Amino acid sequence: FQRKTDIAKSGGFFRDIGVQNTQTVNPKSRQAGGGALPISTALSAATNRPPATSLRPFDISTNDNQTSNINSKLLLGNNNAVPFWKPQRYVRSSSAPSNSRRRRSQLSPSTSDREAVRSVRLNKVQELRSKGCEPYAYKWDRSHTTRELQLIYEQLPSGQEADPSHHVSVSGRIMSRRAFGSLAFFTLRDHSGTIQLYCEKDKLCEDQFEELKALVDIGDILGASGTLKRTEKGELSVRVSSFAILTKSLLPLPDKYHGLTDVDKRYQIRKTMESLGFVEIETPVLQGAAGGAEARPFVTHHNSLGRDLYLRIATELHLKRMMVGGFEKVYEIGRIFRNEGLSTRHNPEFTTIELYEAYSDYESMMALAEELVTQCSLAVQGKLMIEYQGIDVSLERPWRRETMHNLVKEVSGIDFNEFGDNLEVAKEVTLRTLGTSLEDKDKFAIDNCPSIGHVLNKVFEILVEPKLLQPTFVLDYPIEISPLAKPHRSSVGLTERFELFICGRELANAFSELTDPMDQRVRLEEQVKQHNNKQSEADRKEREADSYEVTLDEDFLTALEYGMPPASGMGLGIDRLVMLLTNSASIRDVIAFPVLKVQN
Repeated sequence: FQRKTDIAKSGGFFRDIGVQNTQTVNPKSRQAGGGALPISTALSAATNRPPATSLRPFDISTNDNQTSNINSKLLLGNNNAVPFWKPQRYVRSSSAPSNSRRRRSQLSPSTSDREAVRSVRLNKVQELRSKGCEPYAYKWDRSHTTRELQLIYEQLPSGQEADPSHHVSVSGRIMSRRAFGSLAFFTLRDHSGTIQLYCEKDKLCEDQFEELKALVDIGDILGASGTLKRTEKGELSVRVSSFAILTKSLLPLPDKYHGLTDVDKRYQIRKTMESLGFVEIETPVLQGAAGGAEARPFVTHHNSLGRDLYLRIATELHLKRMMVGGFEKVYEIGRIFRNEGLSTRHNPEFTTIELYEAYSDYESMMALAEELVTQCSLAVQGKLMIEYQGIDVSLERPWRRETMHNLVKEVSGIDFNEFGDNLEVAKEVTLRTLGTSLEDKDKFAIDNCPSIGHVLNKVFEILVEPKLLQPTFVLDYPIEISPLAKPHRSSVGLTERFELFICGRELANAFSELTDPMDQRVRLEEQVKQHNNKQSEADRKEREADSYEVTLDEDFLTALEYGMPPASGMGLGIDRLVMLLTNSASIRDVIAFPVLKVQN
């Protein structure tokens, strides 16, 4: 109860940035029948028949030509009753406001004020870039949390400075600011608490002090380095010698942004992630928009609301909302649903762990992927040399790291860097070089690729992927197929993304997260456009039941405008990892109740 009420106390802010129906997990509640179920008992959410109760289930059309032998409708299990919350938003009424609304309007900026603030801050984004400063950083090396500093320097007397050789580095969101001539004070908050930034003009080089006052706003995520002092009023402060804007917030913080307190007492998370400081989150399975143009969702209908809903294809966007809300290390182990074909590697519902860490990049995720897989192997097999379906696999670290471009060139002899932006030449050379080894469906797929990045990826999937038997991180994917990944800091047209392959199968997908809200909007709009272009009128008439509408997640885009810290994230398939470590040939062997074809 305490954990859920802590979330509720900050619910106003999470609602305002689009975080709805999201909870932290209390492991004790699992034993009592509440909260999230452990993997071993959460065996199947989709069933072929309704439970024998008076509760009304959601019915879900599979709409999948590849699985026509499966029952055409599945029923979402309701014997573990989970409440459904109607999404809420503030809607300004034209009628006379109540007294409470008048009070709130005095605290909250109006729509016109909000847009004016956004316009000013967008100009600051351009000004920063004109000065050679990227307002959406890739990572930040933090030496201490604010709580750690408060504890370490608890005995530092008022008016005194700590040892000047002890430099610290902090990062967090700016919650308040004051400037007086050659002095400026900022309150910085991270997930553990707050600390004051004490900024003196003489301590900062060149024009940094003026830039600090002019360009840093409340809501921005800042990184700062310096030494410690306690002011005459007793406030422990970082005496700033350098700083960097890590994320430029475009929107003023909602008036209910109070954050969460007493972190240490609130969370008990699963032992495997606890030592790393991650907090487990529950995000909604039923979602109002079909996110992700490449993955086909299950569609259902909510009778009371009179609207279609979609079973989630990922937990990503809601977990990122939580990072905007102040959580710095979050993860979720949960079921994902994709209305696609069946194979030895694919089941319509499967289990993943998805995790996000602030102030890190995709290099950090590679180290974490190695750690998770090797620790699981040691726990299950007691060794790092394992066998999978007759293949000897070494999980000894470090694992191979190679770019997608180099791997494709190594196997096919084609250097996609030579094509520039000439899509037709890329297709022609690819089909001519690989023509005899390609099946007709592969030729058709390559010929219909909308960009060079898609051609590169298709060649990789056909030729390279099956050959990646030993653990391999495939790096730096094209931007066209990575709409949520940060642009590569040194290679134009690529992103800081990797996928982990073992025994010819993708096990994990990760990247440095895109935090620029304007870039994110452009990319998602392009993804939606590509999806809609594929749905020609002829196809819609032929496959009317198979079509669905992909829309922008405006709540997520709004959340990004409040500012998300530099971060990296990863999704890892738990079912496939269990297959690897138990030498199971099919995903059906590791799922207690897989979806199967109907036997006549």
